[in-house]
Amino acid sequence: MELALLLVSMAAVVLAATAVSDRLHLPAPLLLIVVGAAASYLPGLPTIHLESEVVLLGLLPPLLYAAAIQTSLVDFNANRGSILRLSVVLVVVTTLAVGAVVHWLVPDLGWAASIAIGAVVAPPDAVAATAVAKRIGLPRRVVTILEGESLLNDATALVSLRTAIAFLSGSVAVAEVGLDFLLAAGGGAVIGFVVFWVVAWLRKRITDPLMDTGISFLVPFAAYVAAEEIHASGVIAVVVAGILLGHKAPIIQTAQSRITERITWGTVAFILENTVFLLIGLQIDWILEDVTESTLSTGRIVLVCAATLVTVIVVRLGWVFATVLFRRLRPDPLPTSWTFLVGWAGMRGVVTLAAAFVIPEDTEHREVLLLVAFTVVAGTLFLQGLTLPLLTRLLKVPPPDPAEDALSRAALLQQAADAGFHRLAELDFDDQHGVVEQIRARLDQRTFAAWEQLSTTVGEETPSELYARIRAEMIEAERSKVLLVRGKGRIPSDVVRQVLGMLDIEESMLDAGVSAREGVRDGNLAFTHGRECDDLAEFPAIETVDDPACATCLADGTRWVSLRQCLTCGHVGCCDSSVGKHATAHFHESLHPVMQSAEPDEAWRWCYVHNLTG
Repeated sequence: MELALLLVSMAAVVLAATAVSDRLHLPAPLLLIVVGAAASYLPGLPTIHLESEVVLLGLLPPLLYAAAIQTSLVDFNANRGSILRLSVVLVVVTTLAVGAVVHWLVPDLGWAASIAIGAVVAPPDAVAATAVAKRIGLPRRVVTILEGESLLNDATALVSLRTAIAFLSGSVAVAEVGLDFLLAAGGGAVIGFVVFWVVAWLRKRITDPLMDTGISFLVPFAAYVAAEEIHASGVIAVVVAGILLGHKAPIIQTAQSRITERITWGTVAFILENTVFLLIGLQIDWILEDVTESTLSTGRIVLVCAATLVTVIVVRLGWVFATVLFRRLRPDPLPTSWTFLVGWAGMRGVVTLAAAFVIPEDTEHREVLLLVAFTVVAGTLFLQGLTLPLLTRLLKVPPPDPAEDALSRAALLQQAADAGFHRLAELDFDDQHGVVEQIRARLDQRTFAAWEQLSTTVGEETPSELYARIRAEMIEAERSKVLLVRGKGRIPSDVVRQVLGMLDIEESMLDAGVSAREGVRDGNLAFTHGRECDDLAEFPAIETVDDPACATCLADGTRWVSLRQCLTCGHVGCCDSSVGKHATAHFHESLHPVMQSAEPDEAWRWCYVHNLTG
């Protein structure tokens, strides 16, 4: 009962602290560490020792898997050079640098223990950096690099730690170190691919969303345990399996299974990620108590803790700036300000603290090494986590632009709809009931709604917004009627749940559309970076006419939603969401390929021929 009460209390604290952090605009991990540290001194609260097995086997695999299935394989591959330099080479460099510093300050430790603590503090956390990065809106490429690094660097650090501990026991030779790394990486990748292949084979034959999601809970633990059993990297196995399953999900899973898995794992990740930081804070009381029994002086302990913290920060910054010197050798280098943020976002987390507990208990000054690990975790989280938003503003690093996202989304939906219409034209069927027209109307409504989100005019309701407002009122009335019928007990409860579920799905889609346009109105479409085609390259953006108007709409007595200007002849017409669709009509008549938005502060272009934005 006491354990159950403790777990429930921790969950309640996590939820409450997360809600408060949102109100205070603070990263939840930082607040949870403070709450945990304060709670550790409360009378009556049992001392909680975070065992390494609990973290490395119970928490790390699901956290890695939840992040991996959301990681884009395409983006990961595009930035693999930066990711590998950070997750492999930098971890090794940091391990050796910290080992040298610690050995210099505490010679009694010996090289093996010094290298072990270096491996412990070397890897940035898989959760902390990206949680802060996404919250403050770092560029997506920076977030991709940080996510990719944090998925793989634990493997490098844990292998280094395992090797150092083996040296402590005298069971490994120097010549075996390289072989150990190769086995860990290669074996982990193979196990991860095998797990992916088995699960993919199963998913193609399973249509039940609950069964599919149940299988996904086995994946991280099966991959981790199988890899560790052959002395390979369980971290790499989980990451490989997760990235491949996430990449292939649209092919091997049903739509319902993908939705169920995404929501389920999102909830799991939310609870585990925040619980981890609360647990970190709860360790402070007994760690400090153990340090009081150390034979080292207080000044020496403070010095080694501070020196280690400074070393991990300086080495990372020095490494990323060293790569800047060679950025001209890369086809698409990061801007210097972005590179600095990558270097500064090196927050450590629970893996560092858990790995410290792996150090054998008979190691000299082990209690000091645990404090060193905690100092690096807390120090990087607070020093770098709190200053990262300020530095982002000072360096004027732009966050992802909702307006540009809306443009990309609209262009992609347009291309998808065109592909759907092309397939429709190839099908052979007898349409006696006007089904084709219904399909066309639904696809057009979806595509028009995406384009209408680009409108930045405040106070004017687009057709899709009017539809969403009216439909929301109707859904509320429908739901009230269903609940009234449910209360009479004449309809089976399963049927009632299905109908309510259908209404919920439709309402959630309406809410998503409204939120998307609110984000666009805060953005700016003056500059976009779409993929260029020959026609877009031939017709760059221009200054559109002042006070534009659709002459055809004026003549017909109709209203337009948004205006487009032909870049060949300057003709202004209304968009496809408007009644007349005169911009598209002009293209069909003239075959002029590129038009540009004629709305204020918008300079995006659309190629009718290649269905691309620029």
